[in-house]
Amino acid sequence: MSLLDSSFWEVFLASLSPEIWKDLWGPIGETLYMTAISSLIMLVFGIVIGILLDITNPNGLIPLKVSYTLSGWLINCLRSLPQMIMIILMIPVARLIFGKSYGTNACIIAIAASCIPMYARIVESSLLEIDKGKIEAAQAMGSKNISIILKVLLPETLPSLIRGFTVSVITVLSMTALAGMFGAGGIGDIAVRYGYQRFQHDRLFACVYILVILVQLIQGIGNLVSKRILKSRNLI
Repeated sequence: MSLLDSSFWEVFLASLSPEIWKDLWGPIGETLYMTAISSLIMLVFGIVIGILLDITNPNGLIPLKVSYTLSGWLINCLRSLPQMIMIILMIPVARLIFGKSYGTNACIIAIAASCIPMYARIVESSLLEIDKGKIEAAQAMGSKNISIILKVLLPETLPSLIRGFTVSVITVLSMTALAGMFGAGGIGDIAVRYGYQRFQHDRLFACVYILVILVQLIQGIGNLVSKRILKSRNLI
């Protein structure tokens, strides 16, 4: 199907029909639910792990070379796994927690587990960019490590953390589409079941529109929040 093919434009127009979109509101809600919960889990664990990686590195606040090396190796192993394989590996965990290996909640576990290592590395990279002079100044004033983390490390890297989180949320969204192949529901399920297996290309096109719109909204919100924070700092 090419742009010059009349069937392409027929499918394009059909994908805009109200009948198609009427059946997509439920899957859109499922996709937003999976994205929101998975992103929240990723945010919490990603920041905690990223901070631990930063403070335990050889030049960190609490240098622990063995711990840093082992945790870094484990995170790199998890990041090397393709998303589909991660979903398959997490099926037993989802079954243990929810009693079943399919459905929206079950796939949230796999989505979060796949994206946490990536965001943890983003957090670590952002924290490593902080001027060491600011940390040394805080230490010279007698600040404890927890105070340095909460009042120096995180505030200084907040815009960078937000930009990294935005990229990670978009990755989560793409994983929800992939999880549709494993019974997660959402837009991915519609795209696979109807668009691919039943050759209903109008539904497939509609799913693509939704994903593009969601990505643009997420990126736009992330950029706006990051710019507002930087602007407010410049005004101080």
